[in-house]
Amino acid sequence: TGCSRGIGKALVEQFCASSISVAGCARSTDLLREHGDDPYFRSVDVTDSDAMEKWAQDLASAGMIPDLVVANAGYLSEPGPLWEISPEEFDLVIDVNVKGVANAARAFLPGMIDAGAGTFVALSSGWGRSTSPGVAPYCASKFAVEGLIGALSQDLPAGVSAVTLSPGVVHTQMLARAFGAREASTAVDPGEWAVDAVEFLLSLGPSCNGQSLTFER
Repeated sequence: TGCSRGIGKALVEQFCASSISVAGCARSTDLLREHGDDPYFRSVDVTDSDAMEKWAQDLASAGMIPDLVVANAGYLSEPGPLWEISPEEFDLVIDVNVKGVANAARAFLPGMIDAGAGTFVALSSGWGRSTSPGVAPYCASKFAVEGLIGALSQDLPAGVSAVTLSPGVVHTQMLARAFGAREASTAVDPGEWAVDAVEFLLSLGPSCNGQSLTFER
């Protein structure tokens, strides 16, 4: 999810370069323009549970039951104390970062369970394991993701796994919008991160179930 830019786009490009079949979604229609009429790519809002379910069902009908799902879509509000963050902005952080992961899990895990194999990866953050000033909504959302996946992983049958993954600090538009282009420019390029991250992601399996992982460049 979240494949139109940043980490999500870089992962799609690297998976495709590795000749791996990929499906992706994003709210932005930029994704559709880049991939033309590829039926595996769709404009979907991860906060829309019905749309996520429909996309997963359509992929299954086309014969694509994923071996790996990366729930990457995320939102970071502009930094500031909680009392200066509007309720609408707070809701958006929670809706995308927490409910979006839950919607992806509900949409794709049943197919993995039926197939008896698959790995579900929820992108987390160092701010899902520690805190900093100015990012209370984001910290709350990523701590929630850690708890969600930790509990969910215990419900999975043998062969299917779920983990969280912190990518470290990656130079994305979201980071630049929140903290400024100068600070974001010191972070690793998402394309560089994805080169090795794809190999790492493909190595994950049942032995990793429930773990909070980190992959940094």
